[in-house]
Amino acid sequence: MNITLLGGTGFVGRALLTRLASEGHRLTVLSRNPDAHPVRLLPPGVRLVTGDVYDPAFLRAHFEGADAVVNLVGILNESGDNGRGFQRAHVGLTKLVIAACQLAGVRRLLQMSSLNAGRGSSFYLKSRGEAEAAVRASGLDWTIFQPSVIFGPGDGFFCRFAGLLKLSPMMPLARAGTRFAPVFVGDVVEAMRLALHDASTVGQTYELYGPEVFTLGELVHMTARQLGLKRLVLPLPDALGRLQGLVFDFVPGKPFSSDNFRSLQLDSVGAVDGLHRLGITPTRVGQQLEAILGSPDARQSRYDRYRRRPR
Repeated sequence: MNITLLGGTGFVGRALLTRLASEGHRLTVLSRNPDAHPVRLLPPGVRLVTGDVYDPAFLRAHFEGADAVVNLVGILNESGDNGRGFQRAHVGLTKLVIAACQLAGVRRLLQMSSLNAGRGSSFYLKSRGEAEAAVRASGLDWTIFQPSVIFGPGDGFFCRFAGLLKLSPMMPLARAGTRFAPVFVGDVVEAMRLALHDASTVGQTYELYGPEVFTLGELVHMTARQLGLKRLVLPLPDALGRLQGLVFDFVPGKPFSSDNFRSLQLDSVGAVDGLHRLGITPTRVGQQLEAILGSPDARQSRYDRYRRRPR
């Protein structure tokens, strides 16, 4: 199968490319900034094409001859807090992808979205919902995936909290009681792989979530324990949580934002188990946590060996 991917150099994209490449598919990844994602990090045989993914002509040219297009593009934060960045990345780009598919004669479209898309006051979630509406109205053979927070080696969740926990003995945490049902990246990839081969998934939306539900506070405590760190996690009242988001809106890299706070006002747990519908046995967090964060014993062993080295 000839598959073109947008967002293929991201966390989920790299895992999906590896899985699809192992099956012998012809894979093309469209990227605006290949220097940030060296070709050596991509599986052998994957073609990386540089160009402006917001250019309709560029999209159409590289969709020609494809059997399917996979749109994985997504951002968790934007510059400022007005929704324009989310509109451009999620809604604007999705509409361009749909138009390019129609002009290039590509029927099959797999679209990454999010649990709670279209709900709440978050610009992120609103834009995900608008993108879904455009896909459903496209007339294409679409499948939409709505994951909870995705975990796995190199993720932006456990790994991000691990970095923050190493900086301070205390972590003030907004919306610590928000619930999540984390889903393993390998399960998300398998869901997308199956959809590419199964015509019954056309016109379907799949909520992807794991078998366990944790509060945000519990997940942060779990991260600290796996790192062998004793940390105080301090739940913040909403007034201080909003203030924390406002302050971080101006911090480079935005470890947290006002829009993140708005997203956290909704639990990220599903209602209809998409993994079960696809026949996938979900992976538990505990099965992968050591692979993601390492073992405290292993880190201590490396430290002890370092200390014993002759000076």
